[in-house]
Amino acid sequence: MNDLPLYIGGTWKLSVSDDLLNVINPATAETLSRVPMASRDDVHLAVTNAQEAFKGWRRTPVTERSHYLYAFRAKLEEYFEEIARVMTLECGKTIAESRGELRRGIENVEVACGTPSMMQGRNTEDVSRGIDEHLIRQPLGIVVAITPFNFPGMIPLWFLPSAIATGNCFILKPSEKTPQTAAWLIRLLHEVGLPAGVVQLVHGGKDAVDALIEHPGTHAVSFVGSTATSRYVYAKAGEHGKRVQCQGGANNIAVIDENAEIDTAAETIADSAYGCAGQRCLANSLAVTVGGAGTMFTEAMTEATQGLRVGYGLDEESQMGPVITPASKASIEQTVGLSQREGGRLLVDGRGTNVDGFEDGNWIFPTLVDQVHPNSTLATHEVFGPVFGIMHTDHIDHAIELVNAQRKGNMAVLFTRDGAAARKFRYGVEAGNIGINVGVAVPMAFYPFCGWKDSFFGSLHAQAMHGVEFYTQTKVVVEHWPGA
Repeated sequence: MNDLPLYIGGTWKLSVSDDLLNVINPATAETLSRVPMASRDDVHLAVTNAQEAFKGWRRTPVTERSHYLYAFRAKLEEYFEEIARVMTLECGKTIAESRGELRRGIENVEVACGTPSMMQGRNTEDVSRGIDEHLIRQPLGIVVAITPFNFPGMIPLWFLPSAIATGNCFILKPSEKTPQTAAWLIRLLHEVGLPAGVVQLVHGGKDAVDALIEHPGTHAVSFVGSTATSRYVYAKAGEHGKRVQCQGGANNIAVIDENAEIDTAAETIADSAYGCAGQRCLANSLAVTVGGAGTMFTEAMTEATQGLRVGYGLDEESQMGPVITPASKASIEQTVGLSQREGGRLLVDGRGTNVDGFEDGNWIFPTLVDQVHPNSTLATHEVFGPVFGIMHTDHIDHAIELVNAQRKGNMAVLFTRDGAAARKFRYGVEAGNIGINVGVAVPMAFYPFCGWKDSFFGSLHAQAMHGVEFYTQTKVVVEHWPGA
C-alpha cells in the first residue's frame, strides 16, 4: 500500500491534505493504496503551474504538440497489459474489458494526433475590395476534466489528447475510487518529456471539484458521471463563466422487433447489459419486445443471463466482475426487491451470491426481471448494475414512444430485419447514440459521443471534431493593407 501523490508542475508531490481514502479492490476488499483528498491549496498550485506552462505551450507548433501524442501512444502500447491489470484491480471489470477500454482510449490519442488538420481555420479573400477575412482557432487556456470510476482509462483519454493538442493545459481529477489508472497515464506522459505544467493530476472529492470549477484561472470543465452530479457541475461551471460539457446517466432501451434474430439479439444484449457489471452509461438496462418476439426473447435472455460466468477479473475465463462498492451492491439489491413489489416477475435472481475464494467481494450476479411496468423504478431510474428489465408491447410505434418517454437519452438500439422499421426508429428516437442490430452503440473516436436530454448538459460532446471545437475558441480577423 502506498499514498498516491499529486502531479503538479512536472513533479510528483504529496498533498498538503492529510485526509486520505483507501482505494479498495472490489473483488477482494483489499486496500490497494490511499488517495489524498486534495485541498484548495493543492488546486491553486496546480492552476498556477498550468498558467505558467500555458505561456509556452500555446506557442508550441501544433505539429510539435502532436509529436508528444505519438510518443504517448507508443508508451500506452508498451505498458498495455500493466495498465489493463491496474484497471481490473481497482475497478473490478474483467481483464478483457480493461483491454477493450484501453484500446478505445488509445484510439482517441490516435485521432488527436490529427489535430494539425482538425484545428485549421478558413479564410476568404476580398470580402470587400482589398479586405480579407480569416477565422482561426486558439486554445482556451486551463481546462479541467472530472472523470468517473467505471472507465478510469478511456474517459480521461476522451479529453486529455484533444485538450493538449489544441494548445491548452490540462488538469485531471479522476474518481477517488479508481485513481491508480490515471496515475499511470500521467506517468507515461512524464516519461515522454511533456513540458512541466501542461498536464497535471489532482486527486480528491467534491471539495477538489468545487475548487477547480470556482478557480478564476480555469476556463473549461469536462465531466462524466450521474445525471444529478452532471446538473450540479453544469450549473456551478456556468455560474462561474466556464465552458462546460457534462455527460450524465442513462436508461438505455433495446427494442426487439418480432422479425429480429432472437438468439443473436439476446446474446448481444446480455453482453451489453451485464458487461462491466452493468456499470457503464451505454449498458442496455431495459428491453421492449414487439408482438410475437416477447416469449422467444424472454426465454433466450433468461438462458443468456444464467450462462454468464461471474468471477475475479484477472481470471481470463471470467465474463463479469463485481460492482464497485458495498454501497452500490446494496442499492442494486434494493432496486431488485422494489421491482418485485412494483409488479415485476423475477426470472433470474443474482442476489445473495458469491464467487468461491473471493467471498469479500461486491458480488451481485446477472439479474433478469420480466413484466416491468413503464412507470416503475426499474424503468425510470438508472440502476448502474447487472440488472435487466423486460417490457412488452404490440407495435413498434408504441415501443418508440416508450423509448422517448425516458427523461434520459444516451442510447437506444433496435434489433430487426425490417429496413423500414430501422429507418423509423433511427429517425424518430430521441437519443444521441443509436444502434441497429448493435448492443452497444459506442461511437468510434473520430465521431462525437452524443447524449441527449438528461444524459448530457452542454452543446459540444467529447471526441473528434466536437472535442477540437470545445477546447478552442474562434477568432475572426478582418485585414486591410492599403496599396496591396
